[in-house]
Amino acid sequence: MLEVKGLTKRFGGNLAVDNVSFRVDRPMMIGIIGRSGAGKSTFLRMMNRLTEASEGVLAFEGRNVLPLAGKAKREWQSTCAMIFQQFNLVPRMDVVSNVLHGTLGRRSTLATMFNLYPESDIHQAIDILDRLGIAQHAEKRAEALSGGQQQRVAIARALMQDPKVILADEPIASLDPMNAQTVMEALRRIHDEDGRMVIANLHTLDTARRYCDRIIGMRDGRVVFDGTPAQLTTGVARDIYGAGADFSEAATSTEIRDHHDIEAAEIRNAEVAI
Repeated sequence: MLEVKGLTKRFGGNLAVDNVSFRVDRPMMIGIIGRSGAGKSTFLRMMNRLTEASEGVLAFEGRNVLPLAGKAKREWQSTCAMIFQQFNLVPRMDVVSNVLHGTLGRRSTLATMFNLYPESDIHQAIDILDRLGIAQHAEKRAEALSGGQQQRVAIARALMQDPKVILADEPIASLDPMNAQTVMEALRRIHDEDGRMVIANLHTLDTARRYCDRIIGMRDGRVVFDGTPAQLTTGVARDIYGAGADFSEAATSTEIRDHHDIEAAEIRNAEVAI
């Protein structure tokens, strides 16, 4: 379904993504982890064609999407929707109109200028908001919503594109644990119920283990781990992050757990590492 071969991105003399290769044979929920600067965001931006690759192949359903231009490139960007850490909504616009922006790729210039939407699209937008539990906020300005609600609006906008792939670049990095859990559960449901591939850059290991089928670890632009959540031991995590023996997952945990749960998890991780 997705095949990445030798994908590389150079910024001057620096390698942001260095010869990345992997393949995905079916729709999965994939988490990409690694420290800041590992190349995670650059990889997603290349996949969505927001950033041009220096070399390599990125083939989806047998077609290399990297050379696409013009209409074909825009069609790919509709097929491969992007969700950002900072939501990228229009703050003063109402929620349902923000969601309807997901249809811009298939609307005429005139319709876009005058915000003319078919009634069927409006109903679809409200249905998607209802699915995500925020239909009651459809008429509010986006800026009036909490961070977690705004991220669900961004997910709804992505779903309006009817994509085969959803890319999420640190979707919960700016959210509190409760909203982070709500957003991750929404992405997981979309994968399970719709059969869409979801690839998310994540900054916490517990989140990747809990929600993802497969985890890819990046360090200095290269893939240094590719496996299941069960294979992501504390020792492997230390290697991905270049951390020492004092590395503790509890410090970055986003799970809603009490202190005793965190201590128990640390003991289990230590036993696995030994």
